[in-house]
Amino acid sequence: MTTDVTAPIRVLIADDQVMVREGFSVLLNAQPDIEVVGEAVDGRQAIAQVAALRPDVVLMDIRMPEVNGLEATREIVAADADAKVLVLTTFDLDEYVYQALRSGASGFLLKDASARQLGDAVRVVAAGEALLAPTITKRLITTFSRIGEAAGLGGPLPSPQGRLAELTERENEVLVLVAQGCSNAEIAERLIVAESTVKTHVSRILVKLGLRDRTQAAVFAYEARLVTPGG
Repeated sequence: MTTDVTAPIRVLIADDQVMVREGFSVLLNAQPDIEVVGEAVDGRQAIAQVAALRPDVVLMDIRMPEVNGLEATREIVAADADAKVLVLTTFDLDEYVYQALRSGASGFLLKDASARQLGDAVRVVAAGEALLAPTITKRLITTFSRIGEAAGLGGPLPSPQGRLAELTERENEVLVLVAQGCSNAEIAERLIVAESTVKTHVSRILVKLGLRDRTQAAVFAYEARLVTPGG
């Protein structure tokens, strides 16, 4: 069966605030390559809607009634390892975002994002390039990896102990640069290799470490102390 490359990216919006859902829906539906296929007012409804509609990307708020976005993300990713959840956040919710990233979310988006940023974020996540807003992501992961350790937070990430030995020296270099928020093009420029080579390295890193995407690779690198605050 062939895939229609012209098909729009199908998005589900999960947020308990009507204005947020309606605002994002209007902005996304105005994009020629994006279609909002459903909305959810809480995590429980989001889980059901994902199962029924099979969206390409889920915009997920964290603080919602009944089942919150964190629990919903865990259930959605557990049911479908290929699910792409884009967490909606404001800075005061960052500690929850860190937990969501460990639970399998593909990235995060600030609620005050512009129409262009919103559309670009959806496209990036749909394409599998999970690490969004690198400078903000780096600060978030750096800060809340310490919170995660102190609180003993669990998640699908394997323990860093012993896993790094499976990587080659070049793969370790690439992993560090991913954690620092570098794009494939930037990594290729720094290491003086082709961008396609970087993509191959990233794919091998994910397979060897049992991770689902670049976001979890970045979290792993911080927790393994490959990258430290300010490093």
